[in-house]
Amino acid sequence: MSDPFAAIRPYTDGEVRPTIDRLSGSPDFLTAMLRLRFGDGVLPFAGLLRPLARFYLRRQFAHVDSIAELQMRVRVYVERLIEDSTAGLSVSGLEQLDSKSAHLFISNHRDIAMDPALTNYALHRAGYETLRIAIGDNLLKQQWVADLMRLNKSFVVKRSVSGPRELLANSKLLAQYIRSSIQEDNAPIWIAQREGRAKDGRDRTEAAVIKMLSLSRDKQNESFGEHIASLRIVPVAISYELDPCDAMKARELSHRQNTGSYEKSDQEDIASIGQGISGAKGRVHVHFGTPLGSDLESPAEVAAAIDAQVVSGYRLHPVNVWAYQRLGGEADLAGIDIAEGSCSQASFNARIDALSESERPFALASYANALRSVLELKNLS
Repeated sequence: MSDPFAAIRPYTDGEVRPTIDRLSGSPDFLTAMLRLRFGDGVLPFAGLLRPLARFYLRRQFAHVDSIAELQMRVRVYVERLIEDSTAGLSVSGLEQLDSKSAHLFISNHRDIAMDPALTNYALHRAGYETLRIAIGDNLLKQQWVADLMRLNKSFVVKRSVSGPRELLANSKLLAQYIRSSIQEDNAPIWIAQREGRAKDGRDRTEAAVIKMLSLSRDKQNESFGEHIASLRIVPVAISYELDPCDAMKARELSHRQNTGSYEKSDQEDIASIGQGISGAKGRVHVHFGTPLGSDLESPAEVAAAIDAQVVSGYRLHPVNVWAYQRLGGEADLAGIDIAEGSCSQASFNARIDALSESERPFALASYANALRSVLELKNLS
C-alpha cells in the first residue's frame, strides 16, 4: 500500500541503516559535527579530521537498526549537552497528563533545536513516548540536515510552496498527518505556536497554526470544539534564563528596523541552531499545561487559551526584571514569582553592553517582554 505521508513523515526503522551510512559519508555533516564539538577553530583542519570523525561515527552507531536504539544513543549526548550548557533543567505539570494517551504539544518558540529537544527529553525522562517533531523545510536545504532530523522523528512542514492551491494541499496533508499520529498511532506530536522564533520575547500563538489543524476536521460529524478536544492539545512553556542567540536576534531586529528588511545568509539558520545548542542557557524550565477542552469555538479562542497557559507557565528569572527596569519599566511585582537565577546582574549588564547601542533595546526587550506578558495577564485576570 502507498504511504500518503511518505514525503513528510519521519524515517522508519527500515530506513535507519541507509541513512546512517549516508550521514557518515557526508563531508558537510562530518564538518558540522566537528564544529559543534570543537568550535570554528577546527575548520582549517576539517579535511584531516573528517576520516577520524567518520570512523568514530560508524563505530558508535554500528549496531543501531531502529529509531528507538538511535534515540537511546542520542540521549547520552543530550544529557551531556544539558550538563554543559545549562545551570539546571526543571520540569513541572506532567503529573496532570495521562502518560498512556498521545498529546499534541504546542509550545512557545525561542530556539530552533532546543525547544523540541528539551520537551522531548523531559517527556522521555518521565517515561513518556518520544515526540514526532515538526520542522520547517526552510531548515532542511541540506540533505544531511534533513536526514538527521527525520532520523530523530521529525516530520516536514512544507513552507516553500509556489501558490495558494499547493499551500492548501500541503496544509491539509500536514493536518491529516498530525491527526493520524494522535488518534490512530497514539504517537505524541510537538509543534511550535508560531512560524519562526519569538525574537522579541513575546510568546503568541498564530491563529494560522490552529486553522491548519482544523483542516483535518470532519465537519459533518464533529464541531470545531470537539475536533480541538480530540487532538488533546497541551500548551508547553519553555523558559530560558539566558538566550544563547540573543545577540543574533537583536542584530536582525535592529537591521530590520533601520533598513526595512533583513536578508538571511545561507548558513544563518545552521549557525543559530549550533549557537542555540552549545551556548550557555542558564536555568531552564519546561512547564506542561492542561489539555484544551471542547468549549473553544474558533481558532482565535484556541490561540488565546494556549497563550494564557504559556504565559502563566513561563518561569521568570531576575534577568527578566533587570531588562524590564533598564528599559524604564516600573511595576508592582507582588504576587509574581521570580525564580532564583544563575546569572549575576553585573554579568547580565556586561552581556547587554557588549552589543551595539542600536542592538541593546532589542536584546533587553527579548528578556523584558516575558515579564510584560505576565503583568498583562495578571491585569486581565
